Amino acid sequence: MHRAIKTPSLGGAWALSKVVSEQIAIENKLAEDIIAHYALSVSPIGDGEIHRHDHPEGRKGNKRLWYVLRHDFGVHGDWATGEQHSVFTDENPDPEAAEKARQEAEKRRLERQAERARGYALVADQTRREWPLLTPASPTHAYLAAKGVKPHNLRQMRGLLVVPLTDGHRLVNWQTISPDAAKYFKAGGKVKGCYSPIGEIKQHQPLLIAEGWATAATLHEATGYAVAAAMNAGNLLPVAKSLRERYPAHPIIVCADNDHGTAGNPGVTKGKEAASAIGGRCIWPDTMEGVADFNDLALIGGEVSV
Repeated sequence: MHRAIKTPSLGGAWALSKVVSEQIAIENKLAEDIIAHYALSVSPIGDGEIHRHDHPEGRKGNKRLWYVLRHDFGVHGDWATGEQHSVFTDENPDPEAAEKARQEAEKRRLERQAERARGYALVADQTRREWPLLTPASPTHAYLAAKGVKPHNLRQMRGLLVVPLTDGHRLVNWQTISPDAAKYFKAGGKVKGCYSPIGEIKQHQPLLIAEGWATAATLHEATGYAVAAAMNAGNLLPVAKSLRERYPAHPIIVCADNDHGTAGNPGVTKGKEAASAIGGRCIWPDTMEGVADFNDLALIGGEVSV
């Protein structure tokens, strides 16, 4: 007795082939779109789950880039900037498919937002518990000696300087600085809108915002004014907005880096943007060889003033 072997009908085989073909097509489209936007090569997995990757231009482990791939559409974006992009199997997707993609992206955004908030809270709690255990920074630390500034409110952890970051209310994160100037924030901690404060804010005196901590220390020592170190150029605007909200009538001056050796001069560009957004003023060092910020200016004997 022979057992009959059941084979798929010709129509079923064609249908299966069409599904596989569409899946490959949407995978390829998503991969090509990610390359076009971020110059990142990935092999998309169509499981409907969120997948994260480092941005090629960011620090290792940043996991800024993400994508979600289903059989009929893909969505990808950058957590740091908030941008997102969709691709479809059909070049002209119907409104229902487009809305589905939008809802999927929004769902993933909210999930990521909640995940990020949990991470911020854990790091902030850990930072507040560990901070009292650190010793005050030594004035002779190699980094401070190289920058010619005092330790102010820094702490030290073995050979690392520890720079406190606040959200304006509490300690939420820190940045470590090695003797050779390597800098790292606590992984998973909040940075955007946070700053390291130096000095006391006083009435009738301007509040300064600088990019790096050493530059902020230099400005405080030269002027006596309170300074907020935003830690990077991209954070000048969030910090400026946060401080303007807390001090609506206080004069604020953004003391930008002069990145004259870099295309687009990101220091001055970001500084002007931050100052303009809050109705403040932006200043930067004159363009000269070897000088990018006010600390550089101080080290060659230049006058630091605002």
